[in-house]
Amino acid sequence: MPFANTLRTVRLALKSLLLHKLRSGLTMLGIVFGVFSVIAMLAIGEGASAQAQKQVLSLGATNIIVLTVKPPADSQQSQNRGSSRSMQVPAYGLLRSDYDLLVSTLPTISGAVRMREILSEAQYLQRTINARLVGSTTEYAEMNHLQMLRGRFLSDKDEADMANVAVLGAETASTLFPLEDPIGQTVQVRTHRYTIIGVMRSRTASAAIGGSMSGQDFNKDIYIPLSTFRVRIGDIVFTRLSGTFMAEQVELSQITLKVREMADVVPTSEVVKESLRKSHGSKADFDVVVPLELLRQADQIRHIFNIVLGSIAAISLIVGGIGIMNIMLATVTERTREIGIRRALGARQRDIISQFLTETIVLAGSGGLIGILLGLCTPLAFEGLKGIVNNFVLDRSSGTSQMSKMFTEMDPKIAWWSLPVAFGISVGIGIIFGIYPARSAAMMDPIEALRHE
Repeated sequence: MPFANTLRTVRLALKSLLLHKLRSGLTMLGIVFGVFSVIAMLAIGEGASAQAQKQVLSLGATNIIVLTVKPPADSQQSQNRGSSRSMQVPAYGLLRSDYDLLVSTLPTISGAVRMREILSEAQYLQRTINARLVGSTTEYAEMNHLQMLRGRFLSDKDEADMANVAVLGAETASTLFPLEDPIGQTVQVRTHRYTIIGVMRSRTASAAIGGSMSGQDFNKDIYIPLSTFRVRIGDIVFTRLSGTFMAEQVELSQITLKVREMADVVPTSEVVKESLRKSHGSKADFDVVVPLELLRQADQIRHIFNIVLGSIAAISLIVGGIGIMNIMLATVTERTREIGIRRALGARQRDIISQFLTETIVLAGSGGLIGILLGLCTPLAFEGLKGIVNNFVLDRSSGTSQMSKMFTEMDPKIAWWSLPVAFGISVGIGIIFGIYPARSAAMMDPIEALRHE
């Protein structure tokens, strides 16, 4: 019997709502867009968080990255390594002795890679590209998750022989050799020529991380043996800028340490910082980046981001609930005589409350289901938005920022827990905002209600 009564009440509620289809539909829109916004905003938040975590994980969760940082100009004065230079070339950054010290004194690491980089123009025939010339060792590709497309990467023999060989990034190869196979050809960087032995697969650029690490586009790299870099380029690099020459001395640009156990990453990073502080003194010419710490921070930010986005979207649900209350109050006024007739025929107050409360629940529940269906279409809608941005925004801009690249590469991820939560909130909103109209209807005086025209 209770089930039959409930079913009859639901049918009656549906019949009452369908008598005013347009009004019911417009009232439902507040809940529909509220539920949709909750699901969509959480999906975008999850997608942005996943993209950020992907960038951090690309650095390696068990890696410690030690970077050369150019100190302020005033702190470089009178700090030159070596007494043979008369040009007062500013010297800063990581030293080869730093690498030897860390490798020999840290028992928790299983590998270490050092590298030196400069920006330079590369040329083949009449084609040129501004590339990043990287002096590295054979472990560099594995440490940075680089994959070969053709040929091979640098070997230990290349390092030992100081060979004039180079491996090109994907964009560098396609720019300099659009129609030719680059393997076996030579590319000129500054005044030296290097024989190409390999081409890397295209890889997504890494995003800048805070103020510690700038973004890196591996596709524009040229890799040569570190020993070759030292012999051909040297530690002192001269740069011509606005008709003047600038010079600086840097031995190593970066040292990447791979730690055996994840639990040892943070303690090892503290040891690295303390060791380098002792050898570098007061100069702030290095920084230590720990991707594991960044990953934990990104996870905390994700939770905060979801709470903020969910709260903002929940406001629209509350607005939708207010709309439901407003319409139900108007409905009670319109159906005053109906209420009086039902009371006169023996309907109790709780029957009237149940009738009107069921209508608000059906209205809010239907809106919640439609909102969920729209929310599931968020990835498709976002793809369309990315298409608009790519065709009409990025194409008209002079260059694409790192933020634009992250937007175009981001994919919303539906948080499946948000579906029942959003639906539950929509039904709860219907109950909360339907109680007052339902009680108003039930508390009417039957005689006064029958007199209502």
